[in-house]
Amino acid sequence: MVGRNKQTLRIIGGQWRGRKFQFPALEHLRPTPDRVRETLFNWLMPDIQGANCLDLFCGSGALGLEALSRGAAQVTFVDNNKQTIDAIKETCQIVDCDRADFYLGEAQVCLTTERTPIDIAFIDPPYDLQLQAEIANLLQASGCLAERAWIYIEHDGWLDDQLLPASWVKHREKVAGQVHYSLYKNH
Repeated sequence: MVGRNKQTLRIIGGQWRGRKFQFPALEHLRPTPDRVRETLFNWLMPDIQGANCLDLFCGSGALGLEALSRGAAQVTFVDNNKQTIDAIKETCQIVDCDRADFYLGEAQVCLTTERTPIDIAFIDPPYDLQLQAEIANLLQASGCLAERAWIYIEHDGWLDDQLLPASWVKHREKVAGQVHYSLYKNH
């Protein structure tokens, strides 16, 4: 049973398909909806197996956990909220997953220290902060993106592609309700 201070996340594909996990019920925490994750991971299907992933502003962990369930080699979860990081650590312990790293702090600071070549990056900050372009440029400048890396950006409809790194080419985009999401390829 989920208490008032917990919400439930369901993994939709891969080895943990159908498993439900709890995460803190915090203001501004909105997990990527099931249908958005399903579409995103269909797009990434040929590349997710064995990928090193970076889940910035991980919140509930929906994107990173889905990536691990579908065969990602490693996911680094980044968030500035200890409750969310602790909940994802607990989830990884429950499923006996040792392919996760955790960074408790600001994404901007993490990107100054990240050195693992990243094959897939998830950028999903709180919409009201409008940090997508800033984080995208910091990610590019960090030098941690692998050649031809995929970058997923979730936003509320306000995202000017001209503010993103020039080497990023939009591969696909879609809208589901109020969620706008785009997938870019680093060239």
